[in-house]
Amino acid sequence: MRIVAGKFAGRHLTSPPDRRVRPTAEAVRDAWMGLLQPWLKDARVLDLFAGSGALGLEAMSRGARYADFVETRPSSLHSLKANVAALRLRERTRIFKKDALGFASTLEPERYTIAFADPPYGSRMLDRLIEIWQERHFSTVFTVEHSSDHALPPGGQRHYFETTAITIYTALEAAE
Repeated sequence: MRIVAGKFAGRHLTSPPDRRVRPTAEAVRDAWMGLLQPWLKDARVLDLFAGSGALGLEAMSRGARYADFVETRPSSLHSLKANVAALRLRERTRIFKKDALGFASTLEPERYTIAFADPPYGSRMLDRLIEIWQERHFSTVFTVEHSSDHALPPGGQRHYFETTAITIYTALEAAE
């Protein structure tokens, strides 16, 4: 797995040796970042269920200024810390060993520009996380990866990549 574009393009990332971790495919990550390009410059990013940190690190490679990562699995945390160190981004990142739902439920409105979430496919944690975002709007943009057959709460813009889908919610659309 590697960073696809931007300042760190081509740099390899360490993946956790855990079969339960499902990294976002590079082509999907590239298209996803393209959809978010208007918000990336100088953004403050939150990567929930961060795994290796690929989403937040890709966003930083493309212009985001800061990233916070939330992860609980030890093998993922090890890979995430190694990736942040390898890219020399310790000064612009924070890593939280916390439950993503609990973390999100404490955030104040507009804390982040973009929040990513990529929980295990088929998990109802995603639905709960979207509900938390709809209540708190802790980011201007809330974007999630999920199985293309997972029915989500209304209000997002969905983009399909074979069996994967990316849904983007924005606080502006939610306010209308």
